[in-house]
Amino acid sequence: METLGDDEDLSRAWENIKENIKTSAKESLGLHELKQQKPWFDECLGILDKRKQAEMQWIHDPTQSNVRRDAGRHFRNKKKAYLKAEIEELETNSKIKNIRDLYRGISDFMTLRRVTSLELIV
Repeated sequence: METLGDDEDLSRAWENIKENIKTSAKESLGLHELKQQKPWFDECLGILDKRKQAEMQWIHDPTQSNVRRDAGRHFRNKKKAYLKAEIEELETNSKIKNIRDLYRGISDFMTLRRVTSLELIV
């Protein structure tokens, strides 16, 4: 490598090295897709908008409080249904002796969701 006298040239050389490493890693390994944290939440976006509008209306007229409660109830029900489906999938993996998917699912379930014992009972 040539001798670089200025700090600017040195920083530019390090940026080039950094970019070369990033591009070669992207070409050889590919991009890693992140898992969606709350897949059940996609269906709730319309209700979330209604809740925001109701909150803005409540600021002007504080007689409407049912929308917020209903939205929270809907979110909890969707989350419970999603968690129940996840648990059923783990149960079927256990029954068919699919150990790899069972342990992977348990690991994902415990690390990403941090489920309380009350949600597991339902």
